[in-house]
Amino acid sequence: MQRLQVLKETFYGLDVVQQQLLLGSAVAAGGALAYIMLKRREAKTIPLGKGWWGAGEKPLSEDDQIYPFKVQTTDEEIKDLHERIDRTRYTDPLEDSGFQYGFNSTYLKKVVSYWRHEFDWKKQVAVLNMYPHFKTKIEGLDVHFIHVQPPHRENQKVLPLMLVHGWPGSFYEFYKILPLLTENKDGLAFEVICPSIPGYGFSEAPHKQGFDSLAAARIFLTLMERLGFSQFYLQGGDWGSLITTNMAQMKPQCVKGLHLNMCVSQRGFKVLLSLMIGPYLPFLVGFSREDVRRLFPFFEKNVWNILMETGYLHIQGTKPDTAGCGVNDSPVGLAAYILEKFSSWTDMGNRDLADGGLTRKFSLDDLLTCVMIYWTTGSVVSSMRFYKENFNSNPNNRVDARTGIFVPTGLAAFPEELMHCPKSWAQIRYRSIYSYTFMPRGGHFAAFEEPQLLAKDLVQFVKKVEKF
Repeated sequence: MQRLQVLKETFYGLDVVQQQLLLGSAVAAGGALAYIMLKRREAKTIPLGKGWWGAGEKPLSEDDQIYPFKVQTTDEEIKDLHERIDRTRYTDPLEDSGFQYGFNSTYLKKVVSYWRHEFDWKKQVAVLNMYPHFKTKIEGLDVHFIHVQPPHRENQKVLPLMLVHGWPGSFYEFYKILPLLTENKDGLAFEVICPSIPGYGFSEAPHKQGFDSLAAARIFLTLMERLGFSQFYLQGGDWGSLITTNMAQMKPQCVKGLHLNMCVSQRGFKVLLSLMIGPYLPFLVGFSREDVRRLFPFFEKNVWNILMETGYLHIQGTKPDTAGCGVNDSPVGLAAYILEKFSSWTDMGNRDLADGGLTRKFSLDDLLTCVMIYWTTGSVVSSMRFYKENFNSNPNNRVDARTGIFVPTGLAAFPEELMHCPKSWAQIRYRSIYSYTFMPRGGHFAAFEEPQLLAKDLVQFVKKVEKF
């Protein structure tokens, strides 16, 4: 009160001109502060850019028609697979090593035996074709996608939704969740589009260097526009999380909502401070008890697992073609390389098991179908190159890393994800979080592992967005 009284006496002791100058300065400062706060809240965007990824020179015009596509196989394709499997050389595992050294070769022989003698690829091709497939040419590439529409019902609200996969996944990851999303839930259903990232599965691989998540985002925005959608929802994990985030940054006016089951925070003082204070005074840094449980001890629960699980990232981010030669030539090598991720990324504890816990969440038919999509298309090397293109320079210096995301966002935090991202960390980038859910179980491949849980969280998020 004394300070306020001194300020008042000082102000009234000035002449009229001085008082007006002081008031004018205060108003100007207040206006500048308000302007800065307003600008900070504006939905900044990143440029769309442009690209051409086809072979050779860009033509004067490009076919923009959408064509039906069907997954097919031949007896020759299956015969070649079997012959290669029969010539496989194995190395005996270390005693009692589980999956700690990678895919245990004793269990690998059992998986391969099932693949060779019981797995029916023709039957699985029919499963793949249960939904309508299409291809369309965008920026020189044949882009593959499935497009699933809900059954027509009276008074039903239908919302367009794009689901984007990651590595080493594919559009097939979403086959269990699709029926749950196209069902009528309280008058709401989704019309779902699941594209294959260029270079993955049935989408053509880029022929030129530089195809990163920004290029994929732009292509998928073009795809949605070509399908006639001016506004839509997005959902993604792994690379799909980054691609859909980039889509929201490029055209926030088109993205009604963004739902992610993997979120990577930016580094910075706030994150560092929260790691120092979080275990002791979590409320000061916005941590919940569950955040503390999932994050700490930080080294053992997060840093150590990242070190153990990201060897592939360093290989694929530097020399993908070298490592890719072997797995593209050997079906058993490809299966070991891919399925090991479905083991440890589902639950780190699976590394201690002789069978890697693979069939705790998945069937061998589903797992081998994932492998076959890569094998029959010969796309594993081009899928691995996506890491090289995105890590060719410091990701933190990219325009998308420096731009906030302002569209309504929903985050599903699965407990066995590679690294936990608290809501307070996510808010550094995602400025409009409508829902943040601690999921009760599940890991990295959310739609594949826990389709019911993911669908429920996605639906509640969309309802919240539609309401507000």
